[in-house]
Amino acid sequence: MPRFSANMGFLWQELSLPDAIHAAKTAGFDAVECHYPYDTPPEAVRQALSETGLAMLGLNTARGDVAAGDNGLAAIPGRQHEARGAIDQAIDYAVAIGAQNVHVMAGKANGEEARTTFVANLRYACERADTAGVTVLIEPLNQRDAPGYFLQTADQALDIISAVGARNLKLMFDCYHIQIMQGDLTHRLQAHMAAIGHIQIAAVPDRREPDHGEIDYRHILRFLETLGYDKPIGAEYRPATTTDAGLGWLQAYR
Repeated sequence: MPRFSANMGFLWQELSLPDAIHAAKTAGFDAVECHYPYDTPPEAVRQALSETGLAMLGLNTARGDVAAGDNGLAAIPGRQHEARGAIDQAIDYAVAIGAQNVHVMAGKANGEEARTTFVANLRYACERADTAGVTVLIEPLNQRDAPGYFLQTADQALDIISAVGARNLKLMFDCYHIQIMQGDLTHRLQAHMAAIGHIQIAAVPDRREPDHGEIDYRHILRFLETLGYDKPIGAEYRPATTTDAGLGWLQAYR
């Protein structure tokens, strides 16, 4: 039976993070994950995780100056100090709450210098994370939702992973983004399974609940079972109305 993780970046946004964790437990999720938890004291998050028995699968590095257009920092030449500060912050927070993964956001950049910068910052992140028992994730984002983002395809991510050469660097395979940019999901899941650290789902093209649109997630979930993938699948979608009103898919997919 598939297991699912509630992504608090989009679900129950009207609640505090600790309260959202409790809501996820009540709804029947098996784990949780988040985007940018840094305004919440880690002690409060750890307490909510302890009370619910849910694992926190991961969190993101801070995006930088969002008002100025930042969407991550790690691939931007000349901003290494900021990027590594964000990496340190994320790993320290992950350790404080017992999170398993840190997604290092590349940011808006392009070209060989950006690649070199990203590889160097990821090597730093992986070395720091390894001593803490944390896995580093990188995630391709589609150019419709994240124009100018450095990391755009699974193939590019695999090239970066190979260049970094760290055992604790994995691919975050978001079916929504990869379907938009490349498609052919079952083939890519099978081909890249050894490099995948986490999988996320949402409907395409509207990024709503994963029970409609052009991806048949029933097929994807069955296929993942045949591949032996048994980790919780991240539900990273924007609810059409309220989170609770749209949770029919959760039991249906079980």
